[in-house]
Amino acid sequence: MISDKAHIDPSAKIGENVTIHPFAFIDKDVEIGDNCVIMPFASIIRGTRMGKTCKVFQGAIVGADPQDFRWKGGFTYCYIGDDVVIRENVIINRGIETEGGTRIGTGSFLMANSHVGHDSHLKGSTVIGNNVSIAGDVEIGECVILSSSVVVHENSKIGDWVLIKGGCRITGNVPPFCIMAHNPTSYFGVNAYLLKKNGNMSEQRIDDIAKCYRHLYQTGTSVFNALKRIEADVDPSPERQSIIDFINGCNLRIVAIPKDLEQ
Repeated sequence: MISDKAHIDPSAKIGENVTIHPFAFIDKDVEIGDNCVIMPFASIIRGTRMGKTCKVFQGAIVGADPQDFRWKGGFTYCYIGDDVVIRENVIINRGIETEGGTRIGTGSFLMANSHVGHDSHLKGSTVIGNNVSIAGDVEIGECVILSSSVVVHENSKIGDWVLIKGGCRITGNVPPFCIMAHNPTSYFGVNAYLLKKNGNMSEQRIDDIAKCYRHLYQTGTSVFNALKRIEADVDPSPERQSIIDFINGCNLRIVAIPKDLEQ
């Protein structure tokens, strides 16, 4: 059902079995996949490429102009995967360059009043809580949960299976499988419940992850030395390697580490 009271630009490409409610706004050069639902007063702005079976609620703006002075008005993109839910008053900005763009992964759920800045990449099955603010050029891994009112600063990177507790401010890199909380940000343990329930991870693998983070956050040694201890003390596994690769990829700079222990 496509309402005749919605504004749909003639250049927009609309898939099969799409529902567009009255007073929705579909801009030029927009693509909307099959079985999507666009609720009243939602806006899908030019350059948006939306997958299948997505639902965009009232007042949301998908593909809004970037809030960055480096953007000079050029044509840029916002990519939305399949099965994405975008709740009321969410704003997702497009990228600032022709290449790349903002990307929301398949199966993600963005709750009301959250904001995703330009060129940020959210991988699959990410849950973004109410009033979360994600700045530009942020990378968020798979199966991440950002609880209500979390703030993620520009150029931060969050690994897979991370849980950030409500109101936390992230100003750097969060390695995979852990929980972060408080202000300033502090390590709060391993995301064991979700790793076991939704990740089908064994107790032994979770224990090995916890052992990695004891070396990093609870021994008072430098990140460099902690990585050496992890390699010597924890049996090889995909999870251990993921933690090591993430931290090395961030030049040993991760959140909740005192400045004098970063190297």
